[in-house]
Amino acid sequence: MTEAEESALEHVRDLEAGSTAAAALDFFDSLPPVQVEDVLGSWHGSEVPTGNPLDGLLGAFGWHGKRFDGVDEAHPLVMRHPSGRLFSLNPAFVPAPLLVRRVELLRDPRIAGALRRIAPALRTRSPRARLRSTVHRGVATATMCYDALPIHDAFRQVSADTLLGAMDLRGLPAPFLFVLRRESATD
Repeated sequence: MTEAEESALEHVRDLEAGSTAAAALDFFDSLPPVQVEDVLGSWHGSEVPTGNPLDGLLGAFGWHGKRFDGVDEAHPLVMRHPSGRLFSLNPAFVPAPLLVRRVELLRDPRIAGALRRIAPALRTRSPRARLRSTVHRGVATATMCYDALPIHDAFRQVSADTLLGAMDLRGLPAPFLFVLRRESATD
């Protein structure tokens, strides 16, 4: 690993502890693009808290990460079942308008608990997104395009096994940032 990659990985760890949106996006913009083929595989995710209205929601609902079986076979919401098993949630059932306009409802523990309990019934075995190279923040990079939602997740390369993602959701004032770490075949 290069010194630059080690420094970038340290910066990512700092971001995961909390950052401002401006500082996190400055770092995102400083990273090189990633090729679509380099994103294939299974990834464990974590959120980058920046004061975004969506901060903490993915983790609260059991988000584990993402899986890319091929360029046309992406699973954007890999969740952890209370039993520990992983499953892919069908994003078509995610209330995107609530995420933008009424996020406080999803922070209500009663609503969050109910949604987490019903999530396994909303699983899918089919891919629900695709990988494409798009221009995001002025740079052509690998991007996951959701099939049923107005969401694009653009990725930048921190290292061969770590990506910084920016979720661009129509109506959200700033991207929601997250980190993906490649899982080994034994994870």
